[in-house]
Amino acid sequence: MAQASDSIRFILNDTEVALSDVAPAATLLDYLRLERRLTGTKEGCAEGDCGACTVLVGRLAGDSENLVYETVNSCIRFVGSLNATHIVTVEHLAASDGTLHPVQQAMVDYHGSQCGFCTPGIVMSLYALWLTNDNPSRAAIEKALQGNLCRCTGYEPIVRAAEAAARERPAALFDPITRTRETVTTQLKALRPRQTIVIGKGEDCLIVPADAAGLATVLAERPAATIVAGATDVGLWVTKQMRSINPAVFISGIAELQRIESSGAGLTLGAGVSYTSAFEALSSAYPSFGGLLDRLGGEQVRNMGTIGGNIANGSPIGDSPPPLIALGATVKLRSTDGTRSLPLEDFFIAYGKQDRRPGEFVESIFVPALPAGDRFAAYKVTKRRDEDISALLGAFCLSLEGGRVKSARIAFGGMAATPKRAKAVEAALLGQPWTEDTVRAAQAAFETDFQPITDWRATGAYRMLAAKNLLMRLFLESIGEKAQLERFEDVA
Repeated sequence: MAQASDSIRFILNDTEVALSDVAPAATLLDYLRLERRLTGTKEGCAEGDCGACTVLVGRLAGDSENLVYETVNSCIRFVGSLNATHIVTVEHLAASDGTLHPVQQAMVDYHGSQCGFCTPGIVMSLYALWLTNDNPSRAAIEKALQGNLCRCTGYEPIVRAAEAAARERPAALFDPITRTRETVTTQLKALRPRQTIVIGKGEDCLIVPADAAGLATVLAERPAATIVAGATDVGLWVTKQMRSINPAVFISGIAELQRIESSGAGLTLGAGVSYTSAFEALSSAYPSFGGLLDRLGGEQVRNMGTIGGNIANGSPIGDSPPPLIALGATVKLRSTDGTRSLPLEDFFIAYGKQDRRPGEFVESIFVPALPAGDRFAAYKVTKRRDEDISALLGAFCLSLEGGRVKSARIAFGGMAATPKRAKAVEAALLGQPWTEDTVRAAQAAFETDFQPITDWRATGAYRMLAAKNLLMRLFLESIGEKAQLERFEDVA
């Protein structure tokens, strides 16, 4: 089946769809509610926070091409990103005779809904968990619900419903995804583009390259185009700032950008690898990274957002750049002229300015292996623990030899106009004995490295104090003094 070059093709519940008239900024939520009248999916915040708009998107993942279903926020997911996917909405769960799915029935039986506005999104999040985990712990249930806000029911009945649904495993043919998995896999393989898809004319168009070479060609012709990966940032440009993103280039379906390669030298992540997909590799190689990723947005955001996108947008409060800089990561950029690599810390030039030439895009990130015995830690400071933007984020990579600091790489986000190394602090530590006195002396060097601003997330004074305390936290953790560490626990 040849892929047409002027239409987006996907499966919606049990129907194959082809769209040849789609605006670059058209969201999946608006398409479902306004075009298809599937109004079970709700609009709450329109910024990917509340989860009322949650649906499942199935895609062929990795070299194995397994069909993977993930929750996404349809309010900030663009239709242009949906080629060769399977969208599942809450309307698809019940049987044709009206019998509710076990997840839906458990929400009824355990009184998991009051006003009901958030309920469809919660059902879809719990359904995604039900598909992949037949005996979830309470922690797993709470993690699945991180991105779903319920204002009136309270979460205890919802958690009990999730536990009850896990015990109810009807015949496979009852479940709509289990029943059609093999057929849908075959359909999605046929829907993958074999050439670049272009919908619209001039600047008012959306483009879906079939591969990385096609992306390079598109950007050579349209260097000012908006590259859209997970849309967890770009989506808000549209829904909150009403910005034009035309022409928009959607890259979430490019297989080369989804690769994860591990070797003795380190870890290579394609720029399109999502936080969820990167979790196992990053948390295995650099354990502190896993705890950080678990606090980055909710499950829906982690399923959509990408490591490369978090770097390419140049945000001074992006969560992944500081730990990657501390680990000595390099970024690989590609264009029709070829590729070039540079240290990630050098990619960030000034606020809103990165070292990316016209026509270039972030292709991959390489993270060196952590030498045996080195200590790596990353701490995120926020107003609430889960699903919150960072006030500041500190990352540390420390090597000791003979009780002295052999090397130190320290990077912070939220303390300057870009993610930035704390080089004066590093210099104050280098060659010194790893003691509390050394740490306290080095804390003063933070004021040489940073002059943090005051904004709605935190005051400059708080940021400075917290940054200094994080260095002390690293020290206390390294010597195992957990009793002393409790004094600093509320900082991160």
